[in-house]
Amino acid sequence: KLSVDTTRETTRWQIIAPMIALAGSVFGILGAFYNEIFHGSFLVAFVGTPIIEEALKPSGVYFLLAKRPELSVTIDAVFLASLGGITFAVVESIIYLNIYIAEPSPQLILWRYTVNIGIHAIGSFIFGLGINQKLLASIKGEIKLLSYGKRFYFTAIILHSLYNVTVVVLDGKLGI
Repeated sequence: KLSVDTTRETTRWQIIAPMIALAGSVFGILGAFYNEIFHGSFLVAFVGTPIIEEALKPSGVYFLLAKRPELSVTIDAVFLASLGGITFAVVESIIYLNIYIAEPSPQLILWRYTVNIGIHAIGSFIFGLGINQKLLASIKGEIKLLSYGKRFYFTAIILHSLYNVTVVVLDGKLGI
Protein backbone atom coordinates (compact mmCIF):
# COMPACT_ATOMS: atom_id res chain seq x y z
CA LYS A 1 0.00 0.00 0.00
CA LEU A 2 1.01 3.57 -0.57
CA SER A 3 1.57 5.65 2.49
CA VAL A 4 -0.79 8.54 3.22
CA ASP A 5 2.02 11.01 2.43
CA THR A 6 2.70 9.36 -0.93
CA THR A 7 -1.00 9.39 -1.79
CA ARG A 8 -1.28 13.08 -0.89
CA GLU A 9 1.80 13.90 -2.92
CA THR A 10 0.42 12.01 -5.92
CA THR A 11 -2.97 13.71 -5.59
CA ARG A 12 -1.26 17.10 -5.29
CA TRP A 13 0.68 16.49 -8.53
CA GLN A 14 -2.47 15.27 -10.29
CA ILE A 15 -3.96 18.70 -9.57
CA ILE A 16 -0.82 20.75 -10.20
CA ALA A 17 0.29 18.95 -13.39
CA PRO A 18 -2.59 20.19 -15.60
CA MET A 19 -2.04 23.73 -14.33
CA ILE A 20 1.65 23.54 -15.24
CA ALA A 21 0.78 22.13 -18.67
CA LEU A 22 -1.65 25.00 -19.24
CA ALA A 23 0.88 27.59 -18.08
CA GLY A 24 3.58 26.03 -20.26
CA SER A 25 1.58 26.83 -23.38
CA VAL A 26 2.57 30.48 -22.79
CA PHE A 27 5.94 29.62 -24.34
CA GLY A 28 4.13 28.57 -27.52
CA ILE A 29 2.36 31.93 -27.53
CA LEU A 30 5.68 33.74 -27.09
CA GLY A 31 7.08 31.70 -29.98
CA ALA A 32 4.11 32.70 -32.13
CA PHE A 33 4.72 36.38 -31.29
CA TYR A 34 8.34 35.93 -32.31
CA ASN A 35 7.14 34.55 -35.65
CA GLU A 36 4.92 37.60 -36.15
CA ILE A 37 8.11 39.64 -36.56
CA PHE A 38 8.53 37.81 -39.87
CA HIS A 39 4.85 38.10 -40.80
CA GLY A 40 4.18 37.76 -44.48
CA SER A 41 6.80 35.15 -45.19
CA PHE A 42 5.27 31.93 -46.50
CA LEU A 43 8.39 30.02 -45.46
CA VAL A 44 7.86 31.10 -41.87
CA ALA A 45 4.11 30.41 -41.97
CA PHE A 46 4.44 26.97 -43.54
CA VAL A 47 7.69 25.79 -41.94
CA GLY A 48 8.93 28.01 -39.11
CA THR A 49 5.66 28.53 -37.26
CA PRO A 50 4.78 24.81 -37.07
CA ILE A 51 8.29 23.93 -35.88
CA ILE A 52 8.34 26.58 -33.16
CA GLU A 53 4.74 26.22 -31.98
CA GLU A 54 4.74 22.43 -31.84
CA ALA A 55 8.02 22.41 -29.92
CA LEU A 56 6.94 25.09 -27.42
CA LYS A 57 3.26 24.30 -26.74
CA PRO A 58 4.10 21.36 -24.44
CA SER A 59 6.71 23.32 -22.43
CA GLY A 60 4.86 22.60 -19.21
CA VAL A 61 5.02 18.87 -19.97
CA TYR A 62 8.81 19.09 -20.40
CA PHE A 63 9.06 20.75 -17.00
CA LEU A 64 6.88 18.07 -15.42
CA LEU A 65 8.88 15.29 -17.04
CA ALA A 66 12.08 16.72 -15.57
CA LYS A 67 10.57 17.27 -12.11
CA ARG A 68 8.28 14.23 -11.88
CA PRO A 69 9.60 11.42 -14.09
CA GLU A 70 6.78 9.11 -12.97
CA LEU A 71 4.38 11.34 -14.93
CA SER A 72 6.01 10.09 -18.12
CA VAL A 73 3.38 7.43 -18.66
CA THR A 74 2.23 8.11 -22.22
CA ILE A 75 -1.37 8.88 -21.28
CA ASP A 76 -0.22 11.59 -18.87
CA ALA A 77 2.04 13.24 -21.45
CA VAL A 78 -0.58 13.00 -24.20
CA PHE A 79 -3.34 14.43 -22.01
CA LEU A 80 -1.16 17.22 -20.64
CA ALA A 81 0.32 18.10 -24.06
CA SER A 82 -3.22 18.26 -25.49
CA LEU A 83 -4.23 20.66 -22.71
CA GLY A 84 -1.28 22.85 -23.65
CA GLY A 85 -2.33 22.78 -27.31
CA ILE A 86 -5.93 23.67 -26.52
CA THR A 87 -4.87 26.52 -24.25
CA PHE A 88 -2.48 27.83 -26.88
CA ALA A 89 -5.21 27.72 -29.56
CA VAL A 90 -7.80 29.48 -27.40
CA VAL A 91 -5.39 32.31 -26.55
CA GLU A 92 -4.23 32.52 -30.17
CA SER A 93 -7.86 32.74 -31.36
CA ILE A 94 -8.69 35.44 -28.83
CA ILE A 95 -5.69 37.48 -30.00
CA TYR A 96 -6.49 37.03 -33.69
CA LEU A 97 -10.19 37.79 -33.33
CA ASN A 98 -9.79 40.78 -31.02
CA ILE A 99 -6.46 42.35 -32.02
CA TYR A 100 -5.27 41.28 -35.47
CA ILE A 101 -8.62 41.21 -37.28
CA ALA A 102 -10.79 44.33 -37.10
CA GLU A 103 -14.16 42.76 -37.88
CA PRO A 104 -13.98 38.97 -38.03
CA SER A 105 -16.77 37.22 -39.92
CA PRO A 106 -18.98 34.70 -38.14
CA GLN A 107 -17.35 31.99 -40.30
CA LEU A 108 -13.90 33.03 -39.11
CA ILE A 109 -15.00 33.08 -35.48
CA LEU A 110 -16.50 29.60 -35.84
CA TRP A 111 -13.38 28.35 -37.63
CA ARG A 112 -11.00 29.74 -35.00
CA TYR A 113 -12.96 28.22 -32.10
CA THR A 114 -13.49 24.81 -33.69
CA VAL A 115 -11.07 23.79 -36.43
CA ASN A 116 -8.13 25.86 -35.15
CA ILE A 117 -8.48 24.58 -31.60
CA GLY A 118 -8.97 21.04 -32.89
CA ILE A 119 -5.85 21.07 -35.06
CA HIS A 120 -3.70 22.40 -32.20
CA ALA A 121 -5.12 19.81 -29.81
CA ILE A 122 -4.50 16.99 -32.31
CA GLY A 123 -0.96 18.17 -33.07
CA SER A 124 -0.14 18.39 -29.37
CA PHE A 125 -1.75 14.98 -28.79
CA ILE A 126 0.44 13.43 -31.49
CA PHE A 127 3.60 15.09 -30.21
CA GLY A 128 2.63 14.10 -26.65
CA LEU A 129 3.01 10.46 -27.70
CA GLY A 130 6.74 11.10 -28.00
CA ILE A 131 7.20 12.97 -24.72
CA ASN A 132 8.59 10.44 -22.28
CA GLN A 133 11.77 9.31 -20.55
CA LYS A 134 13.51 8.76 -23.88
CA LEU A 135 13.02 12.44 -24.74
CA LEU A 136 14.49 13.36 -21.37
CA ALA A 137 17.42 10.99 -21.97
CA SER A 138 18.06 12.56 -25.38
CA ILE A 139 18.05 16.05 -23.83
CA LYS A 140 20.57 14.86 -21.24
CA GLY A 141 22.77 13.46 -24.03
CA GLU A 142 22.34 9.86 -22.89
CA ILE A 143 20.93 8.80 -26.25
CA LYS A 144 20.93 10.41 -29.69
CA LEU A 145 18.80 13.59 -29.75
CA LEU A 146 15.21 12.82 -30.78
CA SER A 147 16.13 9.23 -31.54
CA TYR A 148 12.73 8.08 -30.30
CA GLY A 149 10.09 10.80 -30.50
CA LYS A 150 11.02 12.52 -33.73
CA ARG A 151 8.29 10.76 -35.73
CA PHE A 152 5.65 12.21 -33.41
CA TYR A 153 7.19 15.69 -33.50
CA PHE A 154 7.57 15.72 -37.28
CA THR A 155 4.05 14.36 -37.78
CA ALA A 156 2.66 17.22 -35.67
CA ILE A 157 4.76 19.73 -37.66
CA ILE A 158 3.56 18.37 -41.00
CA LEU A 159 -0.07 18.41 -39.85
CA HIS A 160 0.31 22.01 -38.62
CA SER A 161 1.98 23.05 -41.87
CA LEU A 162 -0.80 21.47 -43.95
CA TYR A 163 -3.34 23.29 -41.78
CA ASN A 164 -1.56 26.62 -42.42
CA VAL A 165 -1.55 25.97 -46.18
CA THR A 166 -5.26 25.09 -46.03
CA VAL A 167 -6.05 28.31 -44.15
CA VAL A 168 -4.28 30.40 -46.80
CA VAL A 169 -6.14 28.62 -49.61
CA LEU A 170 -9.53 28.83 -47.86
CA ASP A 171 -8.98 32.46 -46.92
CA GLY A 172 -8.88 33.35 -50.59
CA LYS A 173 -11.88 31.19 -51.43
CA LEU A 174 -14.16 31.46 -48.37
CA GLY A 175 -12.90 34.52 -46.56
CA ILE A 176 -12.14 32.72 -43.32
